[in-house]
Amino acid sequence: MTVSGSIEPTDLSPLAWRLLRVAAGYEQRAVERELDDIVQAHISMLESGSRALSMSRRQTLLELYTAELSTEQVTAIAENF
Repeated sequence: MTVSGSIEPTDLSPLAWRLLRVAAGYEQRAVERELDDIVQAHISMLESGSRALSMSRRQTLLELYTAELSTEQVTAIAENF
């Protein structure tokens, strides 16, 4: 089971999204280069709480971020933020 399989994208707060990205070592522009259908504005809106992305985009982001993190890191961020 992947780390992201135990965390639901809908359970993450805007701050948790930002912390996952930063912990995984991504700047917003780097994510944009990694994922074709996600742009910096999408990430900014998700992290500010001003707009929710589609479930498929959130799942793609979660998989990208959690590939770089341990289960413990992801769980700590998801549960505490």
